[in-house]
Amino acid sequence: MSRRGPEPDSGAESLSSDEKELVASSVEGEGSAEEHPAGEESCENSSSSSSEEESDAEESDGRRSDEEQEEEKELLPGCNEAGVNCLPPCEHCRNENDQKELVTPRRFAGGQHVVQLDAEGTYQCSLTGLIFEVTGAVKITYSLLSWSKYASLVEKPWMVGGPLFDVRCDSAPALTSIQFPHSFCLGGDGAGMAFKVLHIKGQGAAIEPSVDYSASHVKWLVSSLSPVGPLLQGPEPLHYHGAVILYKVVDEHPSLSFRVYVATNNDSFIKDISRAVKHSNKKFIKIDKPPVCQKLLQKGKRYRLVCEPEAEITPEEIEFVDGSLLKLKSYIEVYLEKPDDFTLSLVELESDATVWKAKLRESDWIHYDQNKNKQKTSTVSVKKRKPTSSILEEDVLCSKKQKTGNTADGIETKSLTDQQLMVVAKLFGRQWREIAIECLQMEMKDIEQIQAMEEEVNMQKFRVLSKWRDREQSKGTAAALHNSLQQKAPYEILQVLKGFSARS
Repeated sequence: MSRRGPEPDSGAESLSSDEKELVASSVEGEGSAEEHPAGEESCENSSSSSSEEESDAEESDGRRSDEEQEEEKELLPGCNEAGVNCLPPCEHCRNENDQKELVTPRRFAGGQHVVQLDAEGTYQCSLTGLIFEVTGAVKITYSLLSWSKYASLVEKPWMVGGPLFDVRCDSAPALTSIQFPHSFCLGGDGAGMAFKVLHIKGQGAAIEPSVDYSASHVKWLVSSLSPVGPLLQGPEPLHYHGAVILYKVVDEHPSLSFRVYVATNNDSFIKDISRAVKHSNKKFIKIDKPPVCQKLLQKGKRYRLVCEPEAEITPEEIEFVDGSLLKLKSYIEVYLEKPDDFTLSLVELESDATVWKAKLRESDWIHYDQNKNKQKTSTVSVKKRKPTSSILEEDVLCSKKQKTGNTADGIETKSLTDQQLMVVAKLFGRQWREIAIECLQMEMKDIEQIQAMEEEVNMQKFRVLSKWRDREQSKGTAAALHNSLQQKAPYEILQVLKGFSARS
């Protein structure tokens, strides 16, 4: 760590009895604790993280579906291609060159991360940015929590400094310190800044001193283990490393509607956004664009979103505040009448400087993973898709070998092609096995046999759909598959099948 913070206090700043009661009541209302990975023991009994992670019936076997991996990406907007958390640096923050070994955790259902550290040293999680200092072998379990749940405990002059984590381990004395990533630009030397941590315990909470801080992290000596996150007290104006996150509304209208979130580089904040979108009464897909703001965001400054060509934007401008403590996250709505390519820019009103900019094209919101076209060699020939084609044009590209069909009232209905089945397969999420059994009357033994033969998940889904088509023979059409899946399948799949059926 390159900068020394204020001298540590002699002890923690205890909260008032009213605050402790508030924490206790919020903890008691959370329900039962999460299921930990097998053999995991909490160093301190705490149920405070139980309702933060949504219930998940997935088996905690370390294997994750494409949908789970996509959700992970949404929570890690500052990661590079190797998965390493790389925010900051910015022009004002220099990289720290401390000797840390990078470790990638195993990820389990319920948002839990687990690392097994085998020897003394300092280790950094490649996904969350957390840094652990240990004196010996230890297994550490940690998960990301929401700050909004504890909003009443963060009172002025203190403010949220970075993500909130619930940390546990199997040998408390071995874990000596944790460094938490923070979301502020310290402007060179961080003069006037004071970092502490909010330590939420089973029946209360306390503000505890930090021992050091750097351009990217706040260091805390472990006293006991339960939810902990950094707080900051500093002079105005505060500057944040920011991120812009995009979601597109999925509906049947030809027009385009987007949500644009302007957030601090705080994974807890970003997780709240993902959760809000997931539970909206509308359906969304995330648009994959570089989220990092090229210019620092400043509390109290006003910004406007600009679209070229012109679009309806509501609100026209916003005042930036850190919304980490707010349950409802504000966003900007963008509406375009025609589905053409366009450019979005976030501009600072005072200076007219561009903070963030992205070009959006039709291929960005077509729910099809073009980066995974290359499939394993198998007995099934899957034609490579041209990147400029839309999903609904897929049948135009299909091989003419798949013209098997039946004729009724003079109208020929074609069976689904291999290429069409692959498009559908890639849209299935982690519940695909259950849907195949319930809706397509597939046998579990057949699914297990396919999984044993095929390592790649999308090929497993494709094989199952192909088996259904072969069983149905001439009735293996898009309309028939739509009818079979309409009670359980995701909206995007049903829309694609409608498109295939309309063009048959």
